[in-house]
Amino acid sequence: MRIESKLKLALVSGLGIQCAQIICRGSILHIRQPAFEWSFLLPKYWLTWIGIAFMYCISWLPYKLQIVLGRLLGKVLGKVAKSRMKVGKRNLELCFPDMPEGERETLLKKNMESAGIALLETGMGWWWPDWRVKKRSKTAGFEHVEAILAKGKGVFGIAIHNMNLEMNCRVMGLTHPSIVFYRRHNNPVMEYFQYRGRARSNKYLIHKRGVKDMLQSLDSGEFCMYLPDQDFGPKRCEFVPLFAVPDTATTTGTLLFAENANCESVFVLPLRTEDGYVVKIMPGLDNFPSGDHRNDVTRLNKKIEEMIMQAPEQYLWMHKRFKTRPHDNPSALY
Repeated sequence: MRIESKLKLALVSGLGIQCAQIICRGSILHIRQPAFEWSFLLPKYWLTWIGIAFMYCISWLPYKLQIVLGRLLGKVLGKVAKSRMKVGKRNLELCFPDMPEGERETLLKKNMESAGIALLETGMGWWWPDWRVKKRSKTAGFEHVEAILAKGKGVFGIAIHNMNLEMNCRVMGLTHPSIVFYRRHNNPVMEYFQYRGRARSNKYLIHKRGVKDMLQSLDSGEFCMYLPDQDFGPKRCEFVPLFAVPDTATTTGTLLFAENANCESVFVLPLRTEDGYVVKIMPGLDNFPSGDHRNDVTRLNKKIEEMIMQAPEQYLWMHKRFKTRPHDNPSALY
């Protein structure tokens, strides 16, 4: 029988960190929540505060106007963020070598526009009131989550890095408060706001190294989100195909959670639509994990390809997805 989590917050002296002790079925998770520090007001963070204030003010504009402004911002980014533009272009060349160059260029321009919109969606996701989020969003396929929870199991949600993720993290939380595996921001002021924004409608966030905490959360019947579609380096990975790249470093961390926790998996696809946002939840793979790690992550990448192709212009192509190379073929792709 599922035991409700109990939350205790204690301020750790001198660290500026709130340490939440969450009791799940007899196990205690230690979740570090960033707290405000007076050092955040030092001059070195003033530009960060200006950016945050800008995002906050823009977030209260009408939604359609924000989308227009986001596209314009994306076009500016395409002119000034040359290195990111170059990475996106190279990724599209590697993944879609048979696509006409003109189509790839059009896709890249739309992708940069989507990146601009995503910057403004951060403010929407962090500060919009619940009623405004609900007005512009919906969740499809939540019955797949309910079926797993009814069995007394955790739900392992496998998602991808679509750039509308900040907004759809909020959407998912309003449907069912969830737990997200994430990477802390290097800027402590941004981390302070990022954690609170993402956790606003959700339960808590687990740092990417908190494997034990994630396993315990799944064992406690929680809905946990994991994004395995980036390059995490050569450790714990298999080199399997992704689109036209035959040897893509793909983490086996997905299998670690699926094998060792009392859970079943679903796929979670965050999308931006003409009218707002939708989170699509789809059934997980059959016989997953099967015990054959290479075959399992190959199947996983195929599903990730399908999810990306539902809205390729919204995907994070600016990440160096193919940076890690196999030892027997070390030629750099960037």
